[in-house]
Amino acid sequence: MDVKEGLKKFAAEATTAFNRAVQFTEEKLGKTEKTEYDAHFENLLQKSDHTRLWTERIVKQTETLLQPNPGARMEDFVYDRVWDKKRERQTNTEKLGQLMNDAGQDFGTGTSYGNALVKCGQAQHQLGTAEKDLMMSALNNFLTPLKNFLEGDMKTVMKERKFLEAKRLDLDACKNRMRKAKSSATQANEVINKAETDLRKAQSDFDRQLEIAKLLLEGISSSHAHHLRCLSDFIEAQTRYYAQCHQYMTDLQTQLGSYTVPNENAEDESNKDDENSKRKSSSSSPFLNNSDQSTSTLASKTGKLEFPRKARILYDYEAADSSEISLSADDIITVHERAGEEYVIAEKGPHRGKVPIAFLEIWND
Repeated sequence: MDVKEGLKKFAAEATTAFNRAVQFTEEKLGKTEKTEYDAHFENLLQKSDHTRLWTERIVKQTETLLQPNPGARMEDFVYDRVWDKKRERQTNTEKLGQLMNDAGQDFGTGTSYGNALVKCGQAQHQLGTAEKDLMMSALNNFLTPLKNFLEGDMKTVMKERKFLEAKRLDLDACKNRMRKAKSSATQANEVINKAETDLRKAQSDFDRQLEIAKLLLEGISSSHAHHLRCLSDFIEAQTRYYAQCHQYMTDLQTQLGSYTVPNENAEDESNKDDENSKRKSSSSSPFLNNSDQSTSTLASKTGKLEFPRKARILYDYEAADSSEISLSADDIITVHERAGEEYVIAEKGPHRGKVPIAFLEIWND
């Protein structure tokens, strides 16, 4: 008996599904009339669709923001859904901080560079901790509520909308049968009465389901208010995170400012100081007759002297080309004339050519 009743129920459901499919197809082809919803309900449907669409996109993009690595997101999903637990994972910032700290320890905290690396590593670790706090706050106060809405309230709304669509198709099918029964002169009163009864029942079921769907759709506005609070919490968490990052970096910058950064030109400046010292000390050279015989290696001063004059070579000089002559330190040469801002024409024995003024100590004979 139970099997027979089950078969009857299955046959009835199959017939209903077939009639709905026929009704839906005819509506798409424009061969039959369709019950239209009022403008207010249509707006509620549209609002529901947009809410579901944009919430899904926001959730997906927020997950990408918090965890850009798709493989890590999939791993977190498996841990959360399959094993029902969270996996602790170092952030990229924390990994960088660990590497900097290890490098600083290797170079030695007693050195400026090693100590600076350790301090930078500690700051990166602080940034990573702040990043984890942001991720946890965003997950608990923003992502989870939105996901719960999609998997709870929105699924209920979509299910009831599906039921409503089925009831509407049943109602329109009953309306079609009623029209056909009344338009046919051969139909008996019993057929017409049955069609009217089916129509009243379908209309009642449709109206009841319409009210249920309308109540649920109107609740979307309340969901928006809740999402607004979640959004405010998310923005507050981001504000707190970026403020912490700024503070950590400001403190680190202050600490690094205490270190002396080598100047690229320090060696050049040192060489210039040494050169000046040599030039000053050369004033007491035995090559000079007395202290009044001051010297000059500047191009501006050579222009005031009369040539030819004797000069001493301060440093060894290797000729760059055939127009110059090579000289050794303490060589005595004869300077004949200027050759631009930085060179003079000088002679040593049978050799004559250009020599840089900076390499000379010109005597005031």
